[in-house]
Amino acid sequence: MSLSKRQRIGEPSQSITLYEPSLLEPKDENSSSFAIRTSSLAHPTMKLTGHKGSIYSLAFSPDGECLVSSSFDMNCFLWNASGNCENISVLTGHKNAVLDVKWSQCSEFIATASADKTAAWWDGNNSVRIKKLQGHDGIVNTIDTSKISSKLLATASDDCTVKLWDVRVKGCTSTLEHDFPCTAVALGMDNNTVYSAGIDNCITAWDLRTNEKSMKMKGHDDTITCLSLHPKGTHLLSNSMDGTLKSWDIRPFVPDGSKRLSKTFIGATHNAEKGLLKCAWNSDGTMVTSGSADKVVHIWDELTAEELYYLPGHNGCVNSVVFHPKENVIASGSSDKTIYVGELSS
Repeated sequence: MSLSKRQRIGEPSQSITLYEPSLLEPKDENSSSFAIRTSSLAHPTMKLTGHKGSIYSLAFSPDGECLVSSSFDMNCFLWNASGNCENISVLTGHKNAVLDVKWSQCSEFIATASADKTAAWWDGNNSVRIKKLQGHDGIVNTIDTSKISSKLLATASDDCTVKLWDVRVKGCTSTLEHDFPCTAVALGMDNNTVYSAGIDNCITAWDLRTNEKSMKMKGHDDTITCLSLHPKGTHLLSNSMDGTLKSWDIRPFVPDGSKRLSKTFIGATHNAEKGLLKCAWNSDGTMVTSGSADKVVHIWDELTAEELYYLPGHNGCVNSVVFHPKENVIASGSSDKTIYVGELSS
């Protein structure tokens, strides 16, 4: 998307960008690192405002040019991911909270999941809804896009199903029946596998060639709120209401097939709100992060499971944190209705 685009008529004028000091940047002006900048942001830390409700999900476009946010206010905002992070457009059309948002791999389309029991497919260039995906009988909690195709999607819902979609055809292409409501979904790297999880505390892998269960991974003690695939497709990251973030080895052959749990990351929290807090990898899979109810952004080293960054600043539950695909930058969205975009110190 061109950085010269302007807001459309009717967009909220209160969508502004502020500079605020943060723990992400050096404080000593005499230090040798004070003037070093590591990104294309106008300031080391940016605060984005304009949403009228809690922010539930964030996603950087794969080309790194745009950031999209979804909110309880039923809208999605598009922001420039560089400079002053101006609000460039708004996606409107859902009739209830937008719970999840993802970009297609080509950075042209946006997929959304909503509490209005629908999902949607949008043209990211002109902010027009291309297709309304109907078929679920309950809240659509989450959505994921294919890593190799710009037309394939997966959604998970409170109606105890995961549905697969091809936006070129009418209706869903496949339905995977579960025994419990589904709160998390992730498409595998080859489009032959989908991973789902929910209030049964387990991760289930499905072979899409047969629509049969191929694997089940147990280890969490409470509802799994998000699944995220490693950039190389070798591991799966899961966030749970039990207060842990876990990574799982999902390669076809592991030394001990019964022990796929790889690491556990401790530090993030959940609270009585029982929100579907997100989790994410950075672009090379060396760091992981997740939402947290303690109003703090937590980032861990994937190799050692050591917490690298503890970043306060929000005044509400942090629901989503994402890494920029090309720069040393993160974005966090919170129930305080704000987004922080900032550089990570070296």
